[in-house]
Amino acid sequence: MVEMFAELAERRADHPALVGAARTVTYAGLVERANRVANALRDAGLGEDERVAYLDLNNPEFFELMLGAAKIGSAIAPLNFRLTPQEMGRIVADSEAKVLVVGAVFEAAVPLIEAEAPGLQRVVRVGEDYESWVAAAADTDPGRPSRPDDVVLQLYTSGTTGLPKGVMLTNDNCSALLDVAEHWDVDETSVSLVAMPLFHIGGSGWANVSLARGGTDVLVPMIDPAGLLDTIEQQRITNAFLVPAVLQMMCAVPGAEERDFSSLRSIAYGASPITSAVLARSLEVFKAPLFQVYGLTETTGAITELGSTDHDPGGPRQHLMRSAGKPYPWVEMKAVDPATGQECRAGQVGEIWIRSVQNSPGYWRKPGDTAAAFDAEGWLHTGDAGYFDDEGYLFLTDRIKDMIVTGAENVYPVEVESALSEHPDVADVAVIGVPDEKWGETVKAVVVRRPGSAITSEELLEWSRDRIAGFKRPRSVDFAEELPRNPSGKLLKRVLREPYWAASEQAAGRHIS
Repeated sequence: MVEMFAELAERRADHPALVGAARTVTYAGLVERANRVANALRDAGLGEDERVAYLDLNNPEFFELMLGAAKIGSAIAPLNFRLTPQEMGRIVADSEAKVLVVGAVFEAAVPLIEAEAPGLQRVVRVGEDYESWVAAAADTDPGRPSRPDDVVLQLYTSGTTGLPKGVMLTNDNCSALLDVAEHWDVDETSVSLVAMPLFHIGGSGWANVSLARGGTDVLVPMIDPAGLLDTIEQQRITNAFLVPAVLQMMCAVPGAEERDFSSLRSIAYGASPITSAVLARSLEVFKAPLFQVYGLTETTGAITELGSTDHDPGGPRQHLMRSAGKPYPWVEMKAVDPATGQECRAGQVGEIWIRSVQNSPGYWRKPGDTAAAFDAEGWLHTGDAGYFDDEGYLFLTDRIKDMIVTGAENVYPVEVESALSEHPDVADVAVIGVPDEKWGETVKAVVVRRPGSAITSEELLEWSRDRIAGFKRPRSVDFAEELPRNPSGKLLKRVLREPYWAASEQAAGRHIS
């Protein structure tokens, strides 16, 4: 990372690297500021293999800290600002950060964070405090040679299955961003929309793809569908990464299809599959190719791709829209039977294992969790269930823990959700297992109705009769105003299951973890 930005500062000195809400930073300016940040961090007592915490929206300070920390062998640990202050404080404590850089909108959280993280020595407020802190430090490069195994990013997992863990990402891991950029048609002329939060790999990872090629990142502090359309049009965005839910909201903005989006080369999406309706509407509105990616924080982001030519709504290969695509050439993947450890045949569901240069070395200060997820041969055991078809396309079913065992049958919720989502009155749906005295657990659907719909559970169950196999069909339907999701758009099924299993004598760890 350090050498990459040094080269870019020479070759692309005056080219805008970051367009923030309040200021634009060139490549030369980014490196100069990062030198000062590096020295300020060193003056604050940080050294090699330490962390600096960041709590703010998508702003240039993130990248100054990221690069500045890397220059002294340390790493940035951004906080999920959607957590409670106490939860953020526990992450600061876990990271052992001595310095926290915080934006003004999160000032109220600082005392509660400090109470949870007694090792925190300095809080730097973005604004005058940050500018004074940076200006007071020397602008000379610290001169520390970077190493391939230096950790440069520490992103905390969303905690959908437990307490967040710090995923360490190294220079080696991030080097694959150069190869990914070629697949995504990102180059030095790109203007990339960075709308996902930077504490998520879909934000920071995506942002670094464009920076690795010398392009420009346009930073969006908060997601506003109408505002995103304005940004694409006004900033002449060429490349974007969004989640399907955001695409759907953008397409619903009145007059969206009449805007000028001719600058767009492609839109990548991930975190969840896209429905035929959302895909068709997105193609109509943006008139740009769409492609799907799949990856994890532990894999430094995308490791598979379903290309735009494989998006064929209504065509003979429409089934591929349920696929996450094929692995990149440098990525090894396989489905493994959890019971036997043997590789699954085509079409057989197993746990997805991954081995590549993008695999994280593990979790910060958690050797047990690291050993459980990364085996001695370099395979990451993802906990995702899925299978490969005869052509090598990956089809994800669910998290292994989300599989429903009803009687002797295994039910993967995504199959049922996919069928139910085709009903015109269903806006969103999640399928979970709930306790049952006879069968152990049965299938329940939690549905968000489309506005104006009054569909009943009986009507939906009857409609599903001819579309879903008997043992997979929901036995009950509950309705909700919205479904709980994490910042990346993934369903929090743990939250949905808890009320049903907490009072049950059958409650098992896999259902509430």
